Amino acid sequence: MSFTQLLLKIGELATGQDLTIPIFNYECESATAPSVYIQANVHGAEVQGNAVIYQLMKLLEQCTVCGDITLVPLANPLGINQKSGEFTLGRFDPITGVNWNREYLDHGVDVAAWYQAHDSLSDADLIAQYRAMLVAGCYTRLNSEWGITTGHQQAVNLQVMAHQADIVLDLHTGPKSCKHLYCPEYDAKAASFFSIPYTLYIPNDFGGAMDESIFCPWWQLTEHMKSAGRDLKVPVAAFTLELGSQEKINLEDALVDAKGILAYLSDRGVIEQNLVPVKMKRYACYLKDYKKYHSPLGGMVEYLAKVGEPLKAGAPLANILRLDLYDTDKALTLLSLSQDCVPILHFASASVYQGTELYKVMTKVFEI
Repeated sequence: MSFTQLLLKIGELATGQDLTIPIFNYECESATAPSVYIQANVHGAEVQGNAVIYQLMKLLEQCTVCGDITLVPLANPLGINQKSGEFTLGRFDPITGVNWNREYLDHGVDVAAWYQAHDSLSDADLIAQYRAMLVAGCYTRLNSEWGITTGHQQAVNLQVMAHQADIVLDLHTGPKSCKHLYCPEYDAKAASFFSIPYTLYIPNDFGGAMDESIFCPWWQLTEHMKSAGRDLKVPVAAFTLELGSQEKINLEDALVDAKGILAYLSDRGVIEQNLVPVKMKRYACYLKDYKKYHSPLGGMVEYLAKVGEPLKAGAPLANILRLDLYDTDKALTLLSLSQDCVPILHFASASVYQGTELYKVMTKVFEI
């Protein structure tokens, strides 16, 4: 197999040049498997996903592929090029201040009314009609007579491509982070295929992220259909993969994650090769048990708890150094939590304001 490459225009710069992103497509002549959409680098500093897409392309060239595949690395050129000194700032749209991964369209479908108008359709036709409605909704938004923000235009253009796929993967990283997966509760078993040790099971609520913009409308429809006496399995799968820490790439580690993605695609029949997931212990918690810990005071932080390693209640989490309080008992403040947890990520900088989100931790963790 081989990929074709094209550029998609997603906007225009102030100087008049087109703003474009690269797209790699593989169209299967006789597709028998789900179609796939994978994007990376929606946040400017989160570059590891590009390395994973590179390694995945290399692996796919050796496979027999049974479905269409669209790969979008470097999905946010504005964020990627948003530099300040040696750092990439591109987590928030500098024009509006909105998180780039909260710019997607919430369709707000009235599923009861839509289903009432389409309940006579077969499952296949119903899925096709609902998908067409979601794509059309994106185009209506893009063509609003009032216009839309630069960031929203970029996001909805990406969303158009994602809505046309059956499997959607959004590749991210954290600030200082271990690998973790955002997985909808209805698709919990999928977490056992990726090479990722920690999973967050997320509910049927739209919070603005790409994966939610894809699966929430379908999940809401199928739940309504179930209440009306008709069972339909949610026909799309969408996940966010957090692949470690930002501002670095590691091609060897990217190969590990690409093989994990390939194991999932093998299970879904996208490739003919029978690949098994790597054997590893995997743990999860529900999103409601994923907690943010905010610094109780400002100062310089020594991060003591290592991400990805279980932490017992009362064990040291971090130290806050306050040199302005030197020679007092408040020069060093040791922080800890009152419950067992697994630290998943922590703030990138050692200097923090009071209230800075220091850590995100999983609580009530269970093995899967």
